[in-house]
Amino acid sequence: MSAQSPIRPLDHLAERGEAEAPALVLREGTLSYETLRTRVAMLAGWLQRRVPEKGARIATWAAKGELTCLMPLAAARAGLVHVPVNPLLKHAQVAHILADSGARLLVGTPRRVKTLEPGDVQEGCEMLEEAAVLDEAKALGEALPASDADPQDLAAILYTSGSTGRPKGVMLSHANMWLGAESVADYLGLAPDDRTLAVLPLSFDYGQNQLLSTWHAGGCVIPLDYLLPRDVLKAVEKHAVTTLAAVPPLWVQLTEADWPSDAAATLRRLTNSGGALTVDLVRRLRALFPQARLFPMYGLTEAFRSTYLDPSLVDAHPTSMGKAIPHAEVLVIDDAGQVAEDGQEGELVHCGPLVAQGYWQDADRTAERFRPAPLASRYGGTAVWSGDRVRRDADGLLYFVGRRDAMIKSAGNRISPQEIEDAAIATGLVSEAVALGVPDERLGQAVHLFLRAAPGVQDAHSELPRRLMQDLPNFMQPRVIHWREAMPIGPNGKIDRTSLASELMVGLAA
Repeated sequence: MSAQSPIRPLDHLAERGEAEAPALVLREGTLSYETLRTRVAMLAGWLQRRVPEKGARIATWAAKGELTCLMPLAAARAGLVHVPVNPLLKHAQVAHILADSGARLLVGTPRRVKTLEPGDVQEGCEMLEEAAVLDEAKALGEALPASDADPQDLAAILYTSGSTGRPKGVMLSHANMWLGAESVADYLGLAPDDRTLAVLPLSFDYGQNQLLSTWHAGGCVIPLDYLLPRDVLKAVEKHAVTTLAAVPPLWVQLTEADWPSDAAATLRRLTNSGGALTVDLVRRLRALFPQARLFPMYGLTEAFRSTYLDPSLVDAHPTSMGKAIPHAEVLVIDDAGQVAEDGQEGELVHCGPLVAQGYWQDADRTAERFRPAPLASRYGGTAVWSGDRVRRDADGLLYFVGRRDAMIKSAGNRISPQEIEDAAIATGLVSEAVALGVPDERLGQAVHLFLRAAPGVQDAHSELPRRLMQDLPNFMQPRVIHWREAMPIGPNGKIDRTSLASELMVGLAA
């Protein structure tokens, strides 16, 4: 690893590229680093005037464009906390995020803002359309100089689904995000002549890092909201893309596409997140892109990214998570609290400066996941106890074993079963609901929903799918709905989820 550069406030990332070098390719044209710096400074100036309170939260709910790409740096420069909202979420999830974060400002596309209902936006939160914000910032012309914020100050809150309940906000400091950018730029070997196609949502930790790590290296970002895999292929070819990050379901679709040799040849590196690559998929990627280095990775929002597998080891160890990324310490801890022996299963514990500051206004859940580092840690302090079970081989390579929680991971999205269950029950059509994830070749996991209809309801079977389409984003929609006269009850008096999961797997295997 190269020597660590001084940790700066996040907005200083705009200062790293050569003035005339391309920094951001938008539909409207390309921004050089000099223009990027000007636009960030003006947006920060507008934000400071509009929301003068230091540490106030401002949310964005829009597709990839100038505003969503510049806001992480502009908000940091203005002393504010950015809350990026996944564009795929619908009004109920957005309302929760706005209320939980106490956002003072929501900037979004007109179509999205109009879907919000009375009561979705709390008093004191102003709603503005992104085009108006950009126009006002340029008209004001009040450029704010680079900030001198403490790198430990809060810079962003990223909302991620938990295994129970609604999305929780992970608090990230300037230092967390700066070091995350430096770490990824380092181990990927990013350079000023690299062109990154940003297809992952900017509300995801690694999605946002597509911007930050590329700018840390002085490279160029091409943000893309795609409808079809073919859109990704065309963008790679059009922009001579060198770096592409995706989740396994998209990689499956891309390997099935007909790639012109010239398009495939520009790619230098492929990075994977949001789920493990299968052995078959690794082989297909290596065959389709033989010149590209393939980086399988593992991470969690609470600590950004934890491990990556060196591309030189992918062919021999296609199922490995690899080793710790720069600035991270990853330990495998057994049930006795000691470092597990080689080959022994234990919990993955992430230590070091990439560990987030906890969950926003949620001391109980913070205490569950953010706990003192194991005694063996060279960093000490607070660590993230992931709940994921892994093992380490004699060469130090890590292998994923399983999860303790009930999270469903579908198409790169971490889905809370309870959020789906709550939405079903909230319709008034059902009395009990259980959401489970089932292995799926294309999605990673598909959502299956077990339900018991509410007494006296006649049209629950036909009406519920329509209501769920209204209330949940597409990636949370159940693949299959199973109606039950009664739910199995376990010895603790609760619904026996294990029994339902076993029943489901037996049925699928039949």
